[in-house]
Amino acid sequence: MEKLLWLVPLLPFLGALTNGVLLKGRISQRGVTAVACGSVGLSLLAALASIGGYLTNGAFAGGKPFELVLWSWVPAGLVSLGGGVLADLQIPFAFLLDPLSSVMLFVVTFVGFLIHVYSVGYMGHEEGYQRYFAYLNLFMGAMLLLVLGNNFLVTFVGWEGVGLCSYLLIGFYYDQEFPPYAGRKAFIVNRVGDFAFLTGLFALVSQYGTLEYRKVIEAVAANPEKATSPYLLGLSLASFVALCLFVGAMGKSAQIPLYVWLPDAMAGPTPVSALIHAATMVTAGVYIVVRMNVLYQLAPGVSLFVAGIGAATALMAATIGLAQNDIKKVLAYSTVSQLGYMFLAAGVGAYTAAIFHLGTHAFFKALLFLGSGSVIHAMSGEQNMQKMGGLAKHLPVTYRTFLIATVAIAGIPPLAGFFSKDEILAGAFGGGHYLLWTVGLLTAGLTACYMFRAVYLTFHGEFRGTHEQAHHLHESPKVMTVPLMILAVGAVVAGWVGIPAVMTFGKDVNWLHHFLGPVIAEVPEHGGEHAMSHALKWVLIAVSVAVAVVGIGIARRLWGTRGVAADDAFKAAFPAVQRTLENKYWVDELYDATIVRATWATAAGLHRFDASFIDGLLVNGARHVTVAVSMVSGFFDKYVVDGLVNLVGWLSRQGSRALRSAQSGLLSQYALALTVGVVALVCLYIVMR
Repeated sequence: MEKLLWLVPLLPFLGALTNGVLLKGRISQRGVTAVACGSVGLSLLAALASIGGYLTNGAFAGGKPFELVLWSWVPAGLVSLGGGVLADLQIPFAFLLDPLSSVMLFVVTFVGFLIHVYSVGYMGHEEGYQRYFAYLNLFMGAMLLLVLGNNFLVTFVGWEGVGLCSYLLIGFYYDQEFPPYAGRKAFIVNRVGDFAFLTGLFALVSQYGTLEYRKVIEAVAANPEKATSPYLLGLSLASFVALCLFVGAMGKSAQIPLYVWLPDAMAGPTPVSALIHAATMVTAGVYIVVRMNVLYQLAPGVSLFVAGIGAATALMAATIGLAQNDIKKVLAYSTVSQLGYMFLAAGVGAYTAAIFHLGTHAFFKALLFLGSGSVIHAMSGEQNMQKMGGLAKHLPVTYRTFLIATVAIAGIPPLAGFFSKDEILAGAFGGGHYLLWTVGLLTAGLTACYMFRAVYLTFHGEFRGTHEQAHHLHESPKVMTVPLMILAVGAVVAGWVGIPAVMTFGKDVNWLHHFLGPVIAEVPEHGGEHAMSHALKWVLIAVSVAVAVVGIGIARRLWGTRGVAADDAFKAAFPAVQRTLENKYWVDELYDATIVRATWATAAGLHRFDASFIDGLLVNGARHVTVAVSMVSGFFDKYVVDGLVNLVGWLSRQGSRALRSAQSGLLSQYALALTVGVVALVCLYIVMR
């Protein structure tokens, strides 16, 4: 069944082709829905069949991946690796199915399918319904290509594909002012990371002569000395490539300093936000770092940098989320923060924990975004939580599922977020990274606080909207609430695949650890976790849960009892802090004042140089000189050359006129002329004699 793998990305692409090109404007809304949701639903079935086939065949039991080569894509031939070594570079268009891609495949197709179904209700009354689903299908196909590629080049096609689709979907409302700007911002910021990503790929090709994951990993693991030898900029080969790949991941997964595009991505439709934040684009960076863990194990400095950036991003985004009033912005900064958690895990070597949190986060973050969409749907487009309140009784399903997701992301047991977040914190503490653990712990408390602030401001207290909004408050249709309920189940149980042994009294039932074990490379000199006693592990669990409970308690005490008055009180007590958080540390303003304005100024200067010097002086000057030369040439040609020619003609004409009388045809004149000539000759003879 795993041979059906090629159908998984193909079906969404066909859906996009059908809705976007072949039947554009010639199919009913129901037909659009059938094509869009049907293609992704079939893709989900093909994915499940492929994963099932892989799990039951001998390759999985032997710890080997399944590779499906479709065709030879880039038969580059022999390339030089330096030192007289040649390699036969052949890049196939091929797919890879192993434990890591299986987890990603399930998350992308399952959550993506639910988001497609939800979109039917959410976008049902929007213009551009067919265009929306064409883009959404295209997004799914690109992400699946990214996940399934057996080499960097196929992955890069999907990598760029999700970048393009994010531009299209974030700027979906192209007739408004901000969405197209946000789409361009996402596209441009990601290009910065992509440059570094490509640089890393070129370095790999130049050293190993291949871009296939399996061959690169095997080559690095077989010869770690080469990977750790000096390469460029004072870095080893492993450090250089790992750093380049991580910079690419910074852009795609919204980490400091390339995170600024993700909160603005809220300009797109809410289901798009759910898809980008939960199941697709932003997880790509984490996936790449974990996929190439062999390089990061050999680059401890870069790994520490990854962990530091992740921790800093997690903390900074959490503090910003505490002061946002747009419900989608709160969730957006929550995503940035949780992605920081994943990189923190990968940086400290807890690769399984990173993927674990990626999987659980997909469920509760998709649920939170779709729940916010249900709220916005009921509030006739209103997104400001300070104008909401008291929605729990009007939207019971939305409220309960949103609350489940909030408890999950807060890290309260036994919901999904608790297990994955606790494993990350345990990984940081067990690796001796106590500062990173402290930052992660503090972020956990802030997460619980700002997420419950969102719950209290949105669903509790008195309704603060308009009378017209109050009159139209209603629960969303089943096509929207059923996906919420399914995701809520996932937000509860998804963490049970990674229950730590300490909670089962030493019995190892951590299925995910065993499942992902084969993709974590074993290379020499890789520092593992410090051994921790069960008592210490219990203490760490108790501390992390206690911090989350404190965060919830603070939120309850402030916003649960006082509502928006708590925001006003905080603003009055700490105006500078409030302004700083509301303005997101002025990072966007800083970028605008430096990079953006400098770029604009440079572009304007180049434009002026082009217009005045290149076009003005050189091009137009050359034109004027050419015209002047041509005028002189024309004058010379007209009055000198043509004048001489005409003079010759005139002289010839006058000469001919003078001689014409000698050719009169009268015999008497010829006889007279002959006589005159003879007399003249005789006279001349006599004189000369």
